[in-house]
Amino acid sequence: MDFTTYWQYSDMVTRTLFFLLLALSIISWVTGIIRILQSRKLAANVADDLSQKIQAKRSELRDADAATRRLVIEQTLLKHIGRYRFASERGLPILGTTAAIAPFIGLFGTVWGIFHALHNIGVSGQAGLGQVAGPVGEALIMTGLGIAVAIPAVVFYNL
Repeated sequence: MDFTTYWQYSDMVTRTLFFLLLALSIISWVTGIIRILQSRKLAANVADDLSQKIQAKRSELRDADAATRRLVIEQTLLKHIGRYRFASERGLPILGTTAAIAPFIGLFGTVWGIFHALHNIGVSGQAGLGQVAGPVGEALIMTGLGIAVAIPAVVFYNL
């Protein structure tokens, strides 16, 4: 079964699920690529930026005792590291949600395709290959699409 036959055979629910999975796939790929580019840029700048922040604080704290200097520098580092961490985690909710729900959307498409197969058997009164092949193919395509959307989202999430 080629895509045009599948598309002509599918109904509105299947088409909606297809476009939903396509949109989730595009969003997760764009988010993942942007996250990789931003994390490379961030990794290149973090060490220099933190060194500059520490040097600025050290010059302010020349007259303070060692314990005070240590405390202020630790607080400065923790504050800026927290900001970098927040910046590096942008997009994770999108990827996590996509990875979590895409297989279930595909599974819903599978259930819908099997429902069509059973409905065709009920209408025709025969359990032949002609009544079952199209809807079962539809079900398998939706399962594959759900998995194909979830796997890149999980990989990008873990990168």
